[in-house]
Amino acid sequence: MHFTVVDIIIVIVYLGGIALFGALSGGKQRSARDYFLSESAVPWWAVTLAIVATETSALTFLSIPGIAYAADLSFLQLAIGYIIGRILVARLLLPRYFQGELSTAYAYLGTRFGMRMRRTASTVFMTTRVFADGVRLYTTAIPLALLLKGFGVLPGTSDTTVYLVAIGVLSLLTLVYVYFGGVRAVIWTDVIQFFIYIGGAMLALYYLQDLLGERMAEGFASLTQAGKLHIFSSGFDLGWAGFFAKPYTTLASIAGGVFLSMASHGTDQLIIQRVLTTGDLRKSQRAMIVSGIIVFAQFAMFLVLGSLLWIFYQGQPHAANEVFATFLLEQLPSGVTGLIVAGILAAAMSTLSGSISALGSATMMDIVLPLRRTPLADAVVLRWSRLFSMGWCLVLIASASLFIQTPKAVVELALSIASYTYGGLLGVFLLGVLFRAVGETAAIIGFAAAIATMACVILLTPVAWTWYVLIGSSACIASALLASVFLPSPPIAEHHGIH
Repeated sequence: MHFTVVDIIIVIVYLGGIALFGALSGGKQRSARDYFLSESAVPWWAVTLAIVATETSALTFLSIPGIAYAADLSFLQLAIGYIIGRILVARLLLPRYFQGELSTAYAYLGTRFGMRMRRTASTVFMTTRVFADGVRLYTTAIPLALLLKGFGVLPGTSDTTVYLVAIGVLSLLTLVYVYFGGVRAVIWTDVIQFFIYIGGAMLALYYLQDLLGERMAEGFASLTQAGKLHIFSSGFDLGWAGFFAKPYTTLASIAGGVFLSMASHGTDQLIIQRVLTTGDLRKSQRAMIVSGIIVFAQFAMFLVLGSLLWIFYQGQPHAANEVFATFLLEQLPSGVTGLIVAGILAAAMSTLSGSISALGSATMMDIVLPLRRTPLADAVVLRWSRLFSMGWCLVLIASASLFIQTPKAVVELALSIASYTYGGLLGVFLLGVLFRAVGETAAIIGFAAAIATMACVILLTPVAWTWYVLIGSSACIASALLASVFLPSPPIAEHHGIH
């Protein structure tokens, strides 16, 4: 292991510095609205980078190179769908969030359908976010756990304990700036972290190419011969069962990317909270679409890294989730390793901070305040909001512990968890926008049908996760429209004020 005292100092300085910067950059908040949405508008380019940093996480840094190492480049097809999906979100859904007062993504559902639908959607978001981000937080522990084990920091303890220590340290440092700085701190630290992890990835790519040297040409020939440079795959030769079971056929990937991106970036409070801080529809649309282009470039870079790692290790068996982390800790020179590990931590902390803030805002704005008969003073609401953020941080730590040493590629695991409920959430939003005659009861029936359908699909069929959101949203819309036939036509409840 080439992780030296210099690398340790770099990581420690980064962790302490980013926590301090975040706590100071958020300024002083006087209300929960300022804490969760920022009373002063945030530049669209900063929101763009914050969106990218939030969805990148340590999964992109560690698991996506592992996918290319173990398979090929077909994962890149998803990113094509991501761009299309974000364009649809920008044109179809974002205008709804800028009609009047802003709070959360699910406030629109409360205005369009009713409070039952708002609370239901918000609760499902929180549940999904806890498990999906538990996977992401666990991923971050991989390089730290390797470091702790390599240096014998916790002698005589199990691997599980080592991972828990790494998870706890990162979570509590992230909580510092979320607690004191609010959403402004989250966004501006995301901007810093974006440049840190991108710089780290480029450094790793540079040194990997340098280490390969003259082996590059021969290595690419080996990649081609092994079929590891394939991007597009029709899957039509697999038969019906095989076609729907393979996740990265061209149709499954692009369609799955479109619907997954529409759900994750059009209905998930983690992202909507950020675009609302621009205070302007056009700026939010610009941030949404440009983020998709940047993510496509990121996916390409990390998949290429995975291919080069396959050349470097000559295709030897490696755990997909650990191969890049192992390379970083064993092969790079002193100082560079520390910078890249800081980049991994930056990617992880940006996602974690966003999750804590989004979960806290959904709890406060969608659940607690609507249930109160008497209003609370701003100072009390702000204090409660910070306590909710603290509570959700502890919940995420507990969730991450459930996925320690999972054998599945964690990026696929996280996306599979999100896809389970994203279909129903997207279906409900599309019902609200496209089908004005559908009422709250029909929408709730459709949402429940989508969840039940996905349970059957996941438990009883081999259908790949890339189809989940499309199936779930289709089931939601079809069931709600069918229910509407037998229910009395509701009055249209949509107004321009969103609370």
